[in-house]
Amino acid sequence: MWGVTDEAEWWFSLAQRFEVLEEHVSELSRSADAMVDPEGPREDQDRQVAFMEFVEKLTFAPADDILEMLSTDFERRWGLPVWARNLAYRLACLQRPDDPYLLRMAASDLYLHGPDWDRQAEELNRRAARMDPESSETEPG
Repeated sequence: MWGVTDEAEWWFSLAQRFEVLEEHVSELSRSADAMVDPEGPREDQDRQVAFMEFVEKLTFAPADDILEMLSTDFERRWGLPVWARNLAYRLACLQRPDDPYLLRMAASDLYLHGPDWDRQAEELNRRAARMDPESSETEPG
């Protein structure tokens, strides 16, 4: 059983890790946070501004920032709308068309959103397999 000191140290350590994570969160991730709005409903105009700012930042973001934002969303809340995740992966894949791991990540994400996107996911997996036939680590099983 933990003592009071052990538990306090653990909580302090956890708080420090979150502070470090927050320092490394990109502007794009902050924009995604504002769009998802975990605080609850806002005025329609505020929500529209948050959506527009997110799309603008996403449009011009480098692939690394996009992937960081998607990873942060997955780890924290899984709150981005499907359209935002699809657009983010699309833009990242356009920047890195020869990255089989990224193509497989995008395909896996498409499979999560139902059969409507299976054809596109299969095509991404085929493209990835042509580039890297030995690895299929992110294909659904």
